[in-house]
Amino acid sequence: MNIKSRLSELRKQMNEKNIYAYIVPSSDNHESEYVGDYFKSRQFISGFTGSAGTVIVTQEEAGLWTDGRYFIQAEKELEGSGIKLFKMGEEGVPTTDEYLYNAIPQDKILGFDGRVVCAKEGINLADKLAKKNINIVYEYDLIENIWDNRPALSDNKAFLLDVRYVGETFSSKLARLRKKMEEKNVTNHVITTLEDIAWLFNIRGRDVKFNPVVLSYALITLDKVYLFVDKNKLNDEILGELDKENVEIKPYNDIYEFIKTLNNDEKILLDSTKINYAIYNNIPSEVKKVDEFNPTMFFKAEKNEVELKNIRNSHIKDGVAFTKFMYWLKQNIGKIEITEMSAAKKLEDLRREQEGFIEPSFSTIAGYKEHAAMMHYSATEETDYKLQPQHLFLIDSGGQYFDGTTDITRTIALGKLSDELKIHFTAVLRGMINLSMAKFLHGVRGYNLDILARRPMWNMGIDYKCGTGHGVGFVGAIHEAPNGFRWRIIPERFDSAVLEEGMLTTNEPGIYIEGSHGIRIENELIVRKAEKNEYGQFMEFEVVTFAPIDLDAIDINEMNKEEKAYLNYYHKLVYDKVSPFLNDEERQWLKEYTKEV
Repeated sequence: MNIKSRLSELRKQMNEKNIYAYIVPSSDNHESEYVGDYFKSRQFISGFTGSAGTVIVTQEEAGLWTDGRYFIQAEKELEGSGIKLFKMGEEGVPTTDEYLYNAIPQDKILGFDGRVVCAKEGINLADKLAKKNINIVYEYDLIENIWDNRPALSDNKAFLLDVRYVGETFSSKLARLRKKMEEKNVTNHVITTLEDIAWLFNIRGRDVKFNPVVLSYALITLDKVYLFVDKNKLNDEILGELDKENVEIKPYNDIYEFIKTLNNDEKILLDSTKINYAIYNNIPSEVKKVDEFNPTMFFKAEKNEVELKNIRNSHIKDGVAFTKFMYWLKQNIGKIEITEMSAAKKLEDLRREQEGFIEPSFSTIAGYKEHAAMMHYSATEETDYKLQPQHLFLIDSGGQYFDGTTDITRTIALGKLSDELKIHFTAVLRGMINLSMAKFLHGVRGYNLDILARRPMWNMGIDYKCGTGHGVGFVGAIHEAPNGFRWRIIPERFDSAVLEEGMLTTNEPGIYIEGSHGIRIENELIVRKAEKNEYGQFMEFEVVTFAPIDLDAIDINEMNKEEKAYLNYYHKLVYDKVSPFLNDEERQWLKEYTKEV
């Protein structure tokens, strides 16, 4: 069944329920960015494979909304589908809310599956559409009725992440959370975000590819803990830890009925941007709702010293794998056949040689020439370019290890480069360096610093249509709130929190020229305290990514003295951290590629 046929079948389902417009988002029941195969309804109905986007189907037309990371990719994947692309954030492009208000006639019905739409979005839509007497029905997963051979929910086993990795027991974390609940004068706290549950319980799993999480919900009271999960996934080690706090385990889907049993005099802490609309509406109306961010989001963002020690170690291993890959690529380009896909596999194989490797932390982005202009390009057998000894190759990849989560991008010169490519590469490098060198007073947020990374590109009249960096979890999601770098606040992303000690954030400016090339250089940075004096507490960054930046692609004349000094400092770090784990040939090559400029 092609996309047009699927849309036609969906409209039949809509007609049966008297639904005029139907929303199909990207998320699962937990508002996750990356989801298991069972939840890929938006991909099924549209053919668009990016991680972010929303499809709206009306009786008249269909549209896909996605952000700047995916504009080029979405245009290609939607071709011939009859689905119109709405480029989010672009001038004149309506938001999904604006579109629905204008597109749905008076007194008609909007439908969606309330388990995959967050409460805040559902509430806002209901308020806005009420002005036209448009009702919402959220009981139906209409995709289920047309998706033959839909994948089953994951039944993969969970595992306990030992305290030697995480640095804090479940009992200690629970005590901290309950203290926050008492401060907020609430009796219950419902958590539905998978990475928050993974952090709190020190449990990891394989229910979402690349994200080591377990499909589950949690309800915390001041004296009880309920975990809604398939108990068959939990081993004796996990059950033993949970028993220490008398955790009551209930079936995964029981949350929807259980939440209805709260007493009317209860107060519940929830995050309406994360809890789904169905759970929210099942909370008795008399129960007072305190709508705030989950405290665990902030707890897990500020890594403890044990986690930071492990993170540094995981990055050394990851740097060894990447350095070996870069050496292999430089030595073999033009001598053996290498493609985008085979290069990505080679890098993954080298990571698998490292101790404690679990899986990649996301699907590797390996783009040659103009493919790299698609920020989240994913090579297929049909698009897989053969690499030649010329131009640039961008590879953005990472690993999940028992001691950390990594994310690194390097753009590599495969041969002689044009002046334009070198100037663009050097501008990106300068932006990355300038943000890395930042020193700032406590209280600063990522948007205060973003200009440091973006300035070399803006001075050229060029921009990249995404943030400069995102928070990274600890053996968790590759994109985690609340820290990040971007030039403006986007409320729904919530990545503009104050930069606190122990936060881990990527630094990845870029240049993307459609039809020509893409360049991105990415390191991860830990926020650390610097000196404290009469002006306040100063903060700075510690870089933890260790892999060479390709000297063959740099125009040294474009760099100032301070930038060159930082590059030399960084490359010395790389050599010192990585070289002990290389063979003689690799070590000699690394010495050349980390030499002073």
